[in-house]
Amino acid sequence: MPEPTDEQWARMLRYGVATPTQPGDVLFATGDRWYDLVLVESGAVDIVREPLKWIGETRIATLGPRSFAGELGLLNGQRAFLTARVAEAGLVHRIDHESLQRMMAEDDELCDLMLRTLWARREQLRSGPAAWTLKIVGSGRSREAVALRRYAERLDLVHTWADIDDPEIAERYSGHGLTVEDLPVAIVQGENIPNATPGMLAEVLGLAYAAEDDAVVDLAVVGAGPAGLAAAIYGASEGLQTVLLDSVAPGGQSSSTSRIENYLGFPFGVSGDDLTAQASLQAIKFGVHVIAPCEAVRLDAGAGLIDLTLADGAVVQARAVIVTTGVAYRSLALDRWKEFEGAGIHYAASALELRQVAGGDVIVVGGANSAGQAALALAMSGCRVRLVVRSDDLSRQMSSYLVDRITEDVRIDVHTGTQVTALHGGDALEQVTLEQGHAGDGSDAAPMTVDCRGLFCFIGSDPATDWLGGLERDDDGFVHTGADVIGLNEQWQAMGRMPLPFETSVPRVFAAGDVRRGSMKRVAAAVGEGSSAVASVHLALAAAQVFA
Repeated sequence: MPEPTDEQWARMLRYGVATPTQPGDVLFATGDRWYDLVLVESGAVDIVREPLKWIGETRIATLGPRSFAGELGLLNGQRAFLTARVAEAGLVHRIDHESLQRMMAEDDELCDLMLRTLWARREQLRSGPAAWTLKIVGSGRSREAVALRRYAERLDLVHTWADIDDPEIAERYSGHGLTVEDLPVAIVQGENIPNATPGMLAEVLGLAYAAEDDAVVDLAVVGAGPAGLAAAIYGASEGLQTVLLDSVAPGGQSSSTSRIENYLGFPFGVSGDDLTAQASLQAIKFGVHVIAPCEAVRLDAGAGLIDLTLADGAVVQARAVIVTTGVAYRSLALDRWKEFEGAGIHYAASALELRQVAGGDVIVVGGANSAGQAALALAMSGCRVRLVVRSDDLSRQMSSYLVDRITEDVRIDVHTGTQVTALHGGDALEQVTLEQGHAGDGSDAAPMTVDCRGLFCFIGSDPATDWLGGLERDDDGFVHTGADVIGLNEQWQAMGRMPLPFETSVPRVFAAGDVRRGSMKRVAAAVGEGSSAVASVHLALAAAQVFA
């Protein structure tokens, strides 16, 4: 942490409560949630990893005067995974969560200092003994293990991954009493969680939804892709108490993009993972309560609060809702497709998937930009890539800059007018059959079966709106908003107004991004829609006078 100036330190102290300390005092302990930020004015504080079953206590750092004890979980409610214990008597100032949020909202300079330090501290902890507090053990070819690992990486959790497919790692963990039937296992503070899921891990870490955290919120955003993240950031930064829900983890489809070349402000491109990480940090900075995995299954709106029912039966009450659930990936109608999902079949080419298939033979299916970006990223990771496109013309849906780069890359073979017709393998995908031409077109080209460590599918998507039965949608399931809303019921007549931009057929329920009819399916457009929808939220709340 860069040492604060005298003036900065004095301003920080104003938000805390002075507390004398003695050696051995525990300032916060492993497992605490919403613990205090601790400013060390004098004395010393040890940050330690508590003893685990197989190893004793480890000191991570010792903090002296003009430093503070705390980690990024201070801002998002994650339970502490380290303990702060006084090593030398002195004086500390404790800043509770509410006061910390107030400091970050009122003082931009202190906010930047705090955020940069917490982020850097999180990155440092990821590669040290602190990462042993959360271990994920499983097979890199297991759908369940990949889902658990993706959740940990998307939320930037400090953790260690152990691939049981490696004989040395398998032997090392055999002494932990783990069986194949237990996998994947999450080991949290030395305690095994067999057959772990992202939801189970979120519960243990304090990242699951708890009704007491948000009794009633001003704005609930459902879906944490680019549109949802933008909406949540703008809502919270403009004074709305905001909760952001996602059924998987922040990022949406953009997190599946290995490189976005034409996003404003990034001349060298930016990966979907990096963009998501920065946006998530920005959301936490402004006090957005990010909850994942947390699936909304029903929306009920009346004259007052809007109820969002979650998959576990819990209800989030909000004065306004923005739906940014985006779209769900399409799959190929092939035998064993579901079986191989996560075990060779992927819908993303992020850093996680690239590591799994590096140096192998892979298939990319699709003819739009996402498929082209994935093909290039896979080639860069040392893979031999076959790009399989149903169309006879690669440039029909793909941007010219991508077409040029792909056709010039000797590591990529382009198969136009071709389909995947069969999948082969044992527990994981090993080969696929390709067939040139289209069924019934008289083509007599012989099918070709090729090795395939990973098949990456980018063939389009459908709007994730099945849970929104009460909202007006078009025949394809996209939500009508603003001037597109056709059926105006008595409630609209009583209010004496028309739907605002991005407002759906239900008052105070908005939609933005890919889920909305007429939206442009681009990351930058989704960000613009999410932020613009918040302006309409303010107008709708003011008109309805739905206040606390």
